[in-house]
Amino acid sequence: MVASGVKGIGISAHKRADDLSDFGAELDMIEALGVDSIEIPTFDLDLVVGGKVRRPQLDALLRAIRGRGVTYSVHGPLAINFMDEAWRLPRHFDVLKASLEVAAEIGAKHYVMHSGLTQRQQAAGTEAAYERQREALSRAGDLARQHDLILCVETLFADFDGNGYASSPRRLARELAAIAHDHVMATLDFSHSYLKLDFDGDREAFVAEVSTLAPYARHLHIHDSFGRQDDIWMYTEGERLAYGHGDLHLPVGWGDIPWQSLMEQCVFPEGVVFNIELNKRYWYAAVECVQATKALAAAAQTQRRAAA
Repeated sequence: MVASGVKGIGISAHKRADDLSDFGAELDMIEALGVDSIEIPTFDLDLVVGGKVRRPQLDALLRAIRGRGVTYSVHGPLAINFMDEAWRLPRHFDVLKASLEVAAEIGAKHYVMHSGLTQRQQAAGTEAAYERQREALSRAGDLARQHDLILCVETLFADFDGNGYASSPRRLARELAAIAHDHVMATLDFSHSYLKLDFDGDREAFVAEVSTLAPYARHLHIHDSFGRQDDIWMYTEGERLAYGHGDLHLPVGWGDIPWQSLMEQCVFPEGVVFNIELNKRYWYAAVECVQATKALAAAAQTQRRAAA
């Protein structure tokens, strides 16, 4: 059971063979978990080449997804960055345009893209990057509307070298309010937000920050972590797990994200999707993670209209 305003529980697929010949088997496995939707990682499926859709590969994907009893969302290329230098933005937009075409053919409703990244710099430079992003997202929202898609801008953290800058959840909410486009909303990635705020020394503000963005979050990325920067050399992924470092994409309950407090204080838009992003390494705990996520969704609060 999920709360009445929650659209459903989803989980992200992983690519197997590069030619997608066994992608159907991946989807069979996911459907058996009893989810309502599947997120397709179009960023890693060779569907866009040089800013253009590669039709034979898209046809292979369509053969794998058709006739299933689930809905779909799409995670587009992670490299699209509308806070990048102005001269590179047309290239980013070309890739986004092709990726939205793919998402529309799949029949997805939510298209996930990352919020912008830029270098740490003087405030004037950061604000100029935000201005570029606002203009680009407004254009992208118009294009998403044509494809009957909701563009869901995902919370991020910067690389932990001290030189990168990513928006906090509160700042992303402010940007979405300024854009005020009905086809530009948020993907709230709780772990990414946790990592961002911990790095900035604002760990105690995590729940308050996330609750500010929640009214815009039509799409959620659900996975656990400890919010700790990955700042020690590790030999294996198992060592990162032992230390609890980085963006681990753990099953819900393995980290220390305060899920109960989040569900008590966040109010999401009606139709929100709880999409699990689980590291392949921990797929043996997928059933456990789906059940834990269903419990979160059952406790979620929703409203009929996202904040404007």
